[in-house]
Amino acid sequence: MHPFVGLEYRDGMSMPGQAEITAPDPRANQKARTRAALVSAAAELLRRNGVPPTVAEAAEHARVSRTTAYRYFPSQDLLLMEIASLAPAVAPVEAVVAGLRDGTAEQRLLRLVDAFNPVVFAEQPAMRTALRGFLDTWFEERRTGEEAPVVREGRRMRWLDAALAPLRAELKEAEWRRLRAALALTMGVEALVVMKDVCRLDDAEALETLRWAAGALLAAARRPPAE
Repeated sequence: MHPFVGLEYRDGMSMPGQAEITAPDPRANQKARTRAALVSAAAELLRRNGVPPTVAEAAEHARVSRTTAYRYFPSQDLLLMEIASLAPAVAPVEAVVAGLRDGTAEQRLLRLVDAFNPVVFAEQPAMRTALRGFLDTWFEERRTGEEAPVVREGRRMRWLDAALAPLRAELKEAEWRRLRAALALTMGVEALVVMKDVCRLDDAEALETLRWAAGALLAAARRPPAE
């Protein structure tokens, strides 16, 4: 049996709190759906045939043009990494987020941080490879003068929407967007690169620092403005 056979693609599942947030950019939603359709099609072909599909094959199965598909996944390696490594690796995080039905915003946020960042550190080679692919795509789009597509699923923002749902009514729209954006900096491969490559921290200290930063940002967002 091929090593990729049997993997289940888990992106696109609905999360608590997701419906409560109105996305500001309908075009971004459409791009995210196109990307998800390509990944889902590739995963289905892989399960059905037992052979890693090409980007072109995934595009045909998803009824997306090849040109569009290659903008999202410039290489087969990036597509296969998504369905064989990244999506399965974060499946436990999806389960944690799906279970965020109670608790304060701080408790829910820290559960998310404690679930996601250890996965990022444990899967460092795959995460760094994916980051390189995202950057390569950005440079290629810049070279051709085209607007960069949504090359990432956007898990962090979806997860943050779910974790912070109890706080949504307390903040103005601008404050909400700023908090989500700031907290996104405390999770994921970019945070790992800063902690490991720039700050030279070991894993334990890096994880604790990111956890502290997430809590501090949330506390700052809830603090009354200075007179």
